[in-house]
Amino acid sequence: MTQTTAIDRDAVARAWAADGFSCDLWVDPPGRVWADYVHDVDERVMVLEGDMEFEIEGVRHRPVPGETLLIPAGARHTVRNLGERTARWLYGYRRR
Repeated sequence: MTQTTAIDRDAVARAWAADGFSCDLWVDPPGRVWADYVHDVDERVMVLEGDMEFEIEGVRHRPVPGETLLIPAGARHTVRNLGERTARWLYGYRRR
């Protein structure tokens, strides 16, 4: 499942900032896996382009572009680019 959708990154960044989150872009090549991460703050993610899987505490999520996921502070998570193309996604951490 590879989808591309027009998402206004500036609008997302403003909305996330209003909720106390940063907002930055991450780019992953096909097959990239980031395994078993834990952060001490909440993290938000939003796929812009690609076929990403976010496994949070053993539960797998495959958000469509534009869908936001919350990774709670302390939750073990793994991120995978399942697609055959480079994936782009936004991530942000709750500001303290």
